[in-house]
Amino acid sequence: MNISILVFGKNNFITTLPDQIRYATAFSVEVIDNLNQVVSRIKIAPPDIMLVQASLDGSMELCNWLKEQTKLSWIYCILFEDRFQQLTDRNKGWYRELEMSAAALKQGADAYIWHLIDEEIDHNLAELTANHGLILAQLTVGLRKAQKYRDLIRTNDMLSAIALADSLTELNNRRALEWDLPRQIQRARTQKTSLSLIILDVDHFKKVNDTHGHLVGDRILQILCQRLRHNLRCQDTAFRYGGEEFVILLANTTDEEAILVARRLNRVVSDEPFALNNKLTINITISLGTASLQADDDEKGESLLNRADQCLLQAKNAGRNRVMHSNHLSHVSHLKVVSS
Repeated sequence: MNISILVFGKNNFITTLPDQIRYATAFSVEVIDNLNQVVSRIKIAPPDIMLVQASLDGSMELCNWLKEQTKLSWIYCILFEDRFQQLTDRNKGWYRELEMSAAALKQGADAYIWHLIDEEIDHNLAELTANHGLILAQLTVGLRKAQKYRDLIRTNDMLSAIALADSLTELNNRRALEWDLPRQIQRARTQKTSLSLIILDVDHFKKVNDTHGHLVGDRILQILCQRLRHNLRCQDTAFRYGGEEFVILLANTTDEEAILVARRLNRVVSDEPFALNNKLTINITISLGTASLQADDDEKGESLLNRADQCLLQAKNAGRNRVMHSNHLSHVSHLKVVSS
């Protein structure tokens, strides 16, 4: 595990830390003594562990800022108390020490360590050894937290992939489309590029299931998706919308280009029968409806999807095995039929 430690302190502060930190090879250590610079560094590349020198200007502000950053809550922040007045106040009694520790933790530190580095105080070897032992113990806690966070991220990524994938066809599922379509629309509008989509449906799929069974129907869908994947461009993304219906997002694609893509998909499906085994071969066709993003389409893409869906319905009603596209902004009464 490549752990990164960011030190907010003076260069001489790092020399007072245990050798296991100063000369470690298992993790990287970076020292910054400017508050603005350290905040910028955290925003760009958050470390796993923060070591903060309390006597440095801005140390308390940094701890408090870290506490307020929800997305940075996993950073383990260790505050090193090296201020002479605070160390003196500590000698007033155990209750004062508890008050000071509580105050430091409330300000955002995950750990508060009295750092025995005052040159005016003669610390014996036992005290220094115990102090270094505490520092290393807190570092171990930070390492455990960093490891758990990374494990959680990997688990979340895996669960997200499962949640957004269709187990039968290995395409993205409808939930993934609902997540991706608004982002594609926003990107297209920001970059002033075109965006189109295709909705396609397997013709007479119910008849296939009723005649040959659902296992054959499932295999048909798998073969279909293999053909779709092999005939899509790198910028095209396919989704299983539900049942035997699929949606394909076509980034940087005009309406005329979308028709060409749809025609190609229609052809690669209908030209070659689907061979299920040595004894069973089935002719399959698909109907397709295409639509392109317009200025008055909503940000979620519901109107865009609806136009394509209406075109698909018209393709079905016109005899199936064809592509249909609407050139009208808000109606589907003027339809262009493109035969395969």
